[in-house]
Amino acid sequence: MDGEQIDQVRRFNRTVTERVGVLHDRYLGRDRPIGEARLLWEIGEQGQDVRRLRERLGLDSGYVSRLLRSLETDGLVTVEPQPHDRRVRTVRLTDAGREEHALLDSRSDELAGSLLEPLNSTQRARLVAAMTEVDRLLTAATVTLTVIDPDHPDAQHCLRSYFTELQERFETGFDPARSLLPDAGELQSPYGLFLVARLHGDPVGCAGLKLPPGAPAEIKRMWVAPQARRLGLGRRFLTELEARATEHGRDALRLDTNKALSAAIALYHSCGFEEVAPFNDEPYADHWFEKRITAAPSE
Repeated sequence: MDGEQIDQVRRFNRTVTERVGVLHDRYLGRDRPIGEARLLWEIGEQGQDVRRLRERLGLDSGYVSRLLRSLETDGLVTVEPQPHDRRVRTVRLTDAGREEHALLDSRSDELAGSLLEPLNSTQRARLVAAMTEVDRLLTAATVTLTVIDPDHPDAQHCLRSYFTELQERFETGFDPARSLLPDAGELQSPYGLFLVARLHGDPVGCAGLKLPPGAPAEIKRMWVAPQARRLGLGRRFLTELEARATEHGRDALRLDTNKALSAAIALYHSCGFEEVAPFNDEPYADHWFEKRITAAPSE
């Protein structure tokens, strides 16, 4: 990795932490550090599942428990087990917690304004645009890809969402019973795999890879949730699946798609896929693609 890039990231981190005041124990002038303040903000008006909070903020359970105990002691939150499953705890703001939340919100607005106020209008626009891009890229960097069973609830959530979107976008609608859907076993080792992308613990995309014996690898059911688009996740899926295919000794990667999915078609072209003659009888396919890849050397 480029050393100059690492140095620049570290300089950026130092500037931000100093400028927004996270080095102080009394964040935004209140009697609490930023960890507690951020937890209050994340809990919000509706309350949150404690496990969800941990996943959202990427914090270990012990640290979150300490933060919550401090907020409980100050009378700002209550933490209670859910009646149907006492292992699941829900945290909610008290009246005092809601007042503190509103005050932190107001002071956060003031802090944001103080960052912009010394700049002229052009500089403000440049700073906000740069922050937007940084936010998008940092969000992209937090997405994880995991191989899971196609029957896993997260996989099923993605597939249902994918089928719903196809039903809305295809001219003829979409009926999974008519499509050449791979059996779950075709997307499990050693015949294939199924990737799920998660953002803050929530499933936001999926992609399957078939590895039929003596045939090219085939990409199936690649989908990215609307809220996770523009994070480069489609390209990341393709890169990961290509790497997996080469590891399994394949020298070609195939996929088919519908003409309604214009953004996907553009992505395939940009990633080196070329249109080929139909290689299956998928009723919803209008385009068939193939990419020659370099198979990993055999052991």
